[in-house]
Amino acid sequence: MHTASAAAEDACSKKRLKYASLVQLYNFVPVAVETLGSWSTEAKCFVGDLGRRLGEATGDSRSRSFLVQRMAIAIQRGNAASVMGTFAPGTIRGGLFNDT
Repeated sequence: MHTASAAAEDACSKKRLKYASLVQLYNFVPVAVETLGSWSTEAKCFVGDLGRRLGEATGDSRSRSFLVQRMAIAIQRGNAASVMGTFAPGTIRGGLFNDT
């Protein structure tokens, strides 16, 4: 696959295989999002539907946008934690980040 979301689609397929036993008991929807922003097709559909339902329940038409923004921030925080975890404690990082 050579599309912008190829990695997300691949991760989605792997999650389906990994959690295949859950499908008998639960409505399982794999959500895969690439670091640079591409979402798997199933993730887009699921979050779009969830956002629509949130909008209907709350009466706020911006619910879907807020949900997507919250997810994007969570992904960014996870990426930052991953990067910061590669530095040894107390390492000087060019003054960009300080432990104090």
